[in-house]
Amino acid sequence: MSAETLTLLASRNPDGCPLGQCDGSGFLIDEETNTASDCRCRSRIIAKARVKSLEGRIPRKYQGVSFERPPVTDISRTAPHQIEMVRRYTRRIERNLDEGKGLWFQGDIGTGKTTLAMLVSKTALDAGRSVAIYSLPRLLNLLREAIDSPDGKLDLIDRLTAVDLLHIDDLGAENRTDWVLEQLYSIVNARYEAEKAIIATTNLMPDELSERLGARTVSRLVQICGDLIPLCGADERRGLRVPAQAS
Repeated sequence: MSAETLTLLASRNPDGCPLGQCDGSGFLIDEETNTASDCRCRSRIIAKARVKSLEGRIPRKYQGVSFERPPVTDISRTAPHQIEMVRRYTRRIERNLDEGKGLWFQGDIGTGKTTLAMLVSKTALDAGRSVAIYSLPRLLNLLREAIDSPDGKLDLIDRLTAVDLLHIDDLGAENRTDWVLEQLYSIVNARYEAEKAIIATTNLMPDELSERLGARTVSRLVQICGDLIPLCGADERRGLRVPAQAS
């Protein structure tokens, strides 16, 4: 066996293969020929190794989030269509992540957009997928810190691209500057090109998105996440759509 194979075997996943096929190493071993072939879980193991330093834990406030418990049950009374969209997405979480399909939510403070986004991220983690969870201000602070080290920004962007699901809370929470627009576009475009999913929340109104986030970034988010899901009450803005912008 190659040195790379032996190294990966030594760092096998202690929880075993998420697909139940290998021993957690990412390889299928043929004892008769003393050879190894890739298991389908290997790409997940590599991705998890690359994103270990990223924040991938559900905050304590949201650790018990569930369709069967408040506040999700409360949201379902005023926004049943939106809840059903999230249910459909989570039922097919593996396929949606493999296809790079995400979701994004818009609403005022307290409407439940972060709760629903955390529910999606929790479902992905429970399925054994790698997830990075950040507010936009925190993510931009990481980029500011990374810029001070050689290749730091490129390495961080690479790790943010490798994760199965990137969860960004509070899009638009930072003041608009050319630097902020450039960094946000770099992150979103990298995931768009890699066909990787994004879950996002924002309190921006649809007509504010391009102005605050940049038309190119909004275009990529629409292509990754589809229509913006409004959470502004039972009768306000339901069914509102965000038109795709020109690339």
